[in-house]
Amino acid sequence: MEGFIWFIIVIVVIIVTNIKIVPQAKAYVIERLGSYKVTWETGLHIKIPFIERIANTVSLKEKVRDFAPQPVITKDNVTMQIDTVVYFQITDPKLYTYGVENPINAIENLTATTLRNIIGDLELDQTLTSRDLINTKMRLILDEATDPWGIKVNRVEVKNIIPPRDIQEAMEKQMRAERERREAILRAEGEKRASILRAEGEKESAILVAEAKKETQIKEAEGRAEAIVKVQEATATGLKLLKDAKADNAVLTLKGYETFAKVADGQATKIIIPSDIQNMAGLLTSATELLDKKDK
Repeated sequence: MEGFIWFIIVIVVIIVTNIKIVPQAKAYVIERLGSYKVTWETGLHIKIPFIERIANTVSLKEKVRDFAPQPVITKDNVTMQIDTVVYFQITDPKLYTYGVENPINAIENLTATTLRNIIGDLELDQTLTSRDLINTKMRLILDEATDPWGIKVNRVEVKNIIPPRDIQEAMEKQMRAERERREAILRAEGEKRASILRAEGEKESAILVAEAKKETQIKEAEGRAEAIVKVQEATATGLKLLKDAKADNAVLTLKGYETFAKVADGQATKIIIPSDIQNMAGLLTSATELLDKKDK
């Protein structure tokens, strides 16, 4: 009886230990009697004891491998160090398990040889400026090569390109010279722009001064013309008033007398006396009468 109990306990332990739960993003490769049987995916599974075994536990998550720098030679015989980062994912656990021994090491070696082949067709300048081209070519080649291993290469990135020290120094000198050239160009363009703006400012200032002078002369001419018009209007008005008063002869005589008086007050050395000076009394009388009529 006691032996039967122990037998039951052993059977239960064997069954329990052969119940497996496959977690998410995992896959179990199962072998039966040494040959591939099935791939367990997420869920509950029972393994036949002593007959079946878990040959490999595979993670289906995307993996990242940063490989050490690899020496490569460009088309123009420049040796440099390039390290790459490969992003890959296992799509077929069976092929991954049985396709190649040590898949990660195989991917690293394949990456190194592919990189050497690609860089060998490029010159130094092309290598430094063609990272996208290198990444694309490597991804296509690696993805095709690793397909029989159940691996999909999603992305390849060139992490660092390290040229020789003398090449680095030459590149630094070239970049420094280029920066100085751009600085000189920018400074020259700035000075040119400043000169243009200064000349435009002087031009606009001269135009404004000329326009102001012109406006001043126009205003002065208009003022003189207006003054002349006012004087003529006043003169015409006075003559009209005198004519309305019927004092034409007297006005003419009086105007002649005023002219005579102005000449007398001037600097002339000779004074011509009108022949009708004897009529002066009559002229004064006429003027007096004219003023009396105006006052009325």
